[in-house]
Amino acid sequence: MTIQGVFFDLGGTLYTYKHVPRSHGELLNAAATRLGMTDPKPLKKAYGTAITALSAEYAEKSYYLHRDLFRDAFQRCTELVGASATPDLLDWYIDAHRDSVFGCLEIKPDCLDTLSRLRELGLYQCIVSNIDDDMLDPLVQREGLHRYLDHWTSSEAAQSCKPHRGFFELCLQKSGLRAEQVLFVGDSPEHDIAGAAALGMRTALIIDEGMPPPLQSGKQAVDAHHTIRSLAELPALVRG
Repeated sequence: MTIQGVFFDLGGTLYTYKHVPRSHGELLNAAATRLGMTDPKPLKKAYGTAITALSAEYAEKSYYLHRDLFRDAFQRCTELVGASATPDLLDWYIDAHRDSVFGCLEIKPDCLDTLSRLRELGLYQCIVSNIDDDMLDPLVQREGLHRYLDHWTSSEAAQSCKPHRGFFELCLQKSGLRAEQVLFVGDSPEHDIAGAAALGMRTALIIDEGMPPPLQSGKQAVDAHHTIRSLAELPALVRG
């Protein structure tokens, strides 16, 4: 079956996560100061423990807001260091976390050219992202991605999170394409590859160099049909 549409994940796929660890580390430094901690290292270690556990817990849900996941992870990490996160501190963290991620996500250098080339080939293009609306829409507008896309849909808008099939089914319905006509490109074996393959889409796992995909629960995932290291490989891939 000829590929007629390409569905993209966002973070780790069209954008790189390479600046996220530094930016989030600075955020946890600020959080430690607000908690009266002179050394932020225990808080950072506790956050790693908390987000790993919460990722596994949230993976059992078919839908959740990511702001709730990150709020719960921060609250749990403060508990692990024997501190107490007040409602005001939690509100500050969620706002600062959103601003931090938005500011440090960097579009991949070959993204716009690749989207343009795929558009010239007549392919349907969309974003299918496990992200809240207050992050997805501003990122699409900031880089002008709307010029190349037929739609972009957040998990919040879909009320479904990858790998749950409801999200993929909604985006197929929007596109008017059958699953076998779609190539799904993403960096997460669990969220993107397993979810898309379960519906019969072809899949391409993109490697975000040096950055493992976030929020993995440890569940076994299927192998992608293709593994790529740059978006620029896609035009040749879809042409067969």
